[in-house]
Amino acid sequence: MKAYGYLLLTIVALFGIILAGAYFSPTFEEQKSFLELFYLSGALLFIFSALVIFATIGFASFAIYGAIFLAAVMGIYGIEGALLVTGMTYFVWGSIFAMQVLLFYHHLRTATEWFKSRYTFKSFYYEYRVFYPMLWVAYVFLEFIPSIIYREDFLKFRPSQVVEEMKELLGK
Repeated sequence: MKAYGYLLLTIVALFGIILAGAYFSPTFEEQKSFLELFYLSGALLFIFSALVIFATIGFASFAIYGAIFLAAVMGIYGIEGALLVTGMTYFVWGSIFAMQVLLFYHHLRTATEWFKSRYTFKSFYYEYRVFYPMLWVAYVFLEFIPSIIYREDFLKFRPSQVVEEMKELLGK
């Protein structure tokens, strides 16, 4: 954990030095250059942060592709485009994961096979924590609202039960 502290301190110091350079620059052109450097350094930090997050979750090949794609989008559309791509990636990936979890919760054989073929318990639990809000969104839109509209019974969703069953299925 100490290494992360040094990394954070280095990043903060880098941005602090760049901002100090912008503040103490005698001409507007130099200030503009330092502020552009600050902006580009922030963009690179964002891309590498996304790379680390995707790799930590367990998708190393997707993480590299995602970082390259984010760099291209950021170069063309700026930080707003990169944030949009990151948000859409989270939404699509989380929706697929949440739907599979709900199918697994209803004991569908195909969902069980899907998890067995793609996950260890550790990688499942990482994604479970990352996409926890998406589990509830999927539950509300796919289970709760239709049960109210069609006046049918539905299973009460307990995410902790999914984790317990995954421990047994994927092995801890």
